[in-house]
Amino acid sequence: MEWQGWLTLAVVVLTLFGMVREVAGPDLVMMAGLFTLAAFGVLTPRETFEGFANPALAAVGALFIASAALRETGALEATIGRLLDRARSERGGRARICPPVALLSAFLNNAPVVAMMTPTVIDWARRRGLSPSRFLIPLSYSAILGSPITVIGTSTVLTVSGLLAQAGMGEIGFFELAPVGIPIAIAGLVYLLFGAPHLLPNRSEPSEILGDRRREYTASMMVEEQCPLIDQTVEDAGLRHLPGLFLVEIDRAGHAITPVGPDEVIRAGDRLVFAGVVSTIVELQRIRGLVPVTDDEEPAPNRPEHRLVEAVVSSSSPLINQSIRETNFRTVYDAAVIAVHRNAERVGGKIGEIVLEAGDTLLLQGAPGFLRAHRNSRDFYLVSEIAGTETTRYDRAGIAIVILVLMVLAASLGAYPIAIAAFLAAGLMILTRSISGSAARRSVEWSILIVIGASFGIAYAMQKTGAAVAVAGLIAGAAGSLGPLAALLVIYLTTLLMAETLHHNAAVALMFPIAVETANLVGAEPRGFVMAVAIAGCCSFASPVAYQTHLIVYGPGGYRFTDFVRVGLPLNAVCAAIAIGLIPLVWPF
Repeated sequence: MEWQGWLTLAVVVLTLFGMVREVAGPDLVMMAGLFTLAAFGVLTPRETFEGFANPALAAVGALFIASAALRETGALEATIGRLLDRARSERGGRARICPPVALLSAFLNNAPVVAMMTPTVIDWARRRGLSPSRFLIPLSYSAILGSPITVIGTSTVLTVSGLLAQAGMGEIGFFELAPVGIPIAIAGLVYLLFGAPHLLPNRSEPSEILGDRRREYTASMMVEEQCPLIDQTVEDAGLRHLPGLFLVEIDRAGHAITPVGPDEVIRAGDRLVFAGVVSTIVELQRIRGLVPVTDDEEPAPNRPEHRLVEAVVSSSSPLINQSIRETNFRTVYDAAVIAVHRNAERVGGKIGEIVLEAGDTLLLQGAPGFLRAHRNSRDFYLVSEIAGTETTRYDRAGIAIVILVLMVLAASLGAYPIAIAAFLAAGLMILTRSISGSAARRSVEWSILIVIGASFGIAYAMQKTGAAVAVAGLIAGAAGSLGPLAALLVIYLTTLLMAETLHHNAAVALMFPIAVETANLVGAEPRGFVMAVAIAGCCSFASPVAYQTHLIVYGPGGYRFTDFVRVGLPLNAVCAAIAIGLIPLVWPF
């Protein structure tokens, strides 16, 4: 091996070290490694940037947009969320979360699926008086288990598919991984439903609500015709044990029902009056057909661009000593008052009749320009937007689901390459207003695309310089005497270890050339070894920092690092045993 090979190995080792020590983000570390190889002439300019033109990378970017559109339209909530609402127990909740999420993640990027379902699961658990920590790890693991069923389930498999195409070995077929992926998913789901509950923590929620008690409100919510809570009792709807929020009364056609009993049935047109913290009011607003009532006693307009905002009335404000109705607030400020908080106490009564005082905190539903227009206004001391209050585009949910189905059919039947099908789907999502252009741009995880593009270049350098052959020789020397199956096991476990400690896309890209060369040295067909890399890169469950879905649930679930190790290691073993047993049968050596 010449100096270029030794330099490439040194760059790979330093790249691994930089990611393990978190010297910088994985995208910056991988780009530094790529440009080091380019600076020393190991890669030509064309070879350096060729990975960023790979169709697999483009497909990942387009799939981010398509998945975000399903989240924006509430399509996931309308499917899995409704199934979850019917669950009455902890076991029933997991049974309604895990299988549907695994199925969806076979066709969607798993991170958006988990991001969308996390608040839904937390809200359901809170309403049932259960700890979210009993459900969020299974949610994350289910999304990963469905990923290796199709080629579009995760960016990790698409990365391997792009590397195969780059090496002239043919992309991964749409359902090529399914003979191994489906058994892994089934076995993993059985573990999550029957084995994992004995290992999951049961912690009370982080006490974010204690900090919110200084901002308690009384807010009215209108039950519209399409609300799924209609004809359910207060108990069954989960409105009896809301954290930090209390159902004070139901206003039904001018008749006040108070106190509200657990067996009271919710009807269309009811006005539910809640008293409590803003965070739970935000969660109630996510329920379809449950709309805040404003100062003019009418439901707030359901516009996707509207946000919830808090504004503190200043001592110089013209609003002081006037009722909200007298201020003509909506016309003047292009915002509607939903609730008022005063001196660490909520202010009851009809919103329009509340006379404002200096220091009152107003909970508003405003247009996007409200924050910008009044951030420095003398009328308010402070104006801040409440995170996570975007209005869901429920009217576009059916359109988004149809587009997703068409994309899957087009890609699986070979009508279009995966990248083209994904871009057509993303374009149709924007064209049908299932997602706005600005939201589509924000949904793309650019750092992941950079990691993938840079990893293609480094993987090519390992092949070009013979560095991959050198590493493969060590593996073949250690395991080759035991046969190809032992070498396959070493490749799988090495990839798994790297995926647990590094970015999973970087792990599979670095292991790809090593897997190919190891297969060649032990006299086996390389494709099975490459599939082992793809599956091991997906099925890594024991580290919360290595996988995006784990990071999404880590904080909201109140988890510790050891929780993932305790629940994830047995699942790693289950997936490894099935993969090593089935890969030689599906892709014979």
